[in-house]
Amino acid sequence: MFFVERLESMLATGRKLPLTNNVVIDQAAALELVDELRHAIPDEVQNARRINAEGERILERAQEEADRILARAQEQAAYLIGEEGLTEAAEAEGRRIVGEAQAEADEVRRGADEYATSVLTSLEGDIARTLQSIRQGLALLDARSGGSEPGAAGAVPSASGEQGRDQDEALAAPR
Repeated sequence: MFFVERLESMLATGRKLPLTNNVVIDQAAALELVDELRHAIPDEVQNARRINAEGERILERAQEEADRILARAQEQAAYLIGEEGLTEAAEAEGRRIVGEAQAEADEVRRGADEYATSVLTSLEGDIARTLQSIRQGLALLDARSGGSEPGAAGAVPSASGEQGRDQDEALAAPR
């Protein structure tokens, strides 16, 4: 978000061209910001990988816990089976413990999946907004460096008094 705020500040403090919605900004500063954005996006991808690995570790711990509970249930069931007349009770208790272990493991897995989805969705939104800002900045720089700046001093306003509206809309559209 820091990069987006810097881009907005750059555009807000740029020199406004008379009779247009266009501003002049420092090309070197804009290109430096674009370069910083290019370097920052791999950091965001690395953060997403870290979050994904964390989710996998949570799932592994949940599976280990489920296995431990299952082993304890089997030991307890074996003990109960050894007792006279308690075979049915041991089987029922074993099924209950296994069911609880599976339910607990499923809940932990569900929670980890929801957390990972939430973080990745948020990251996707941030990256999409950053990419949109980059595209808009590049479009503005392309228009300016092409020699046909929208709303240049020689432009003629339309009958409605609005000048360069189609050009402004074209600059705002993503590539």
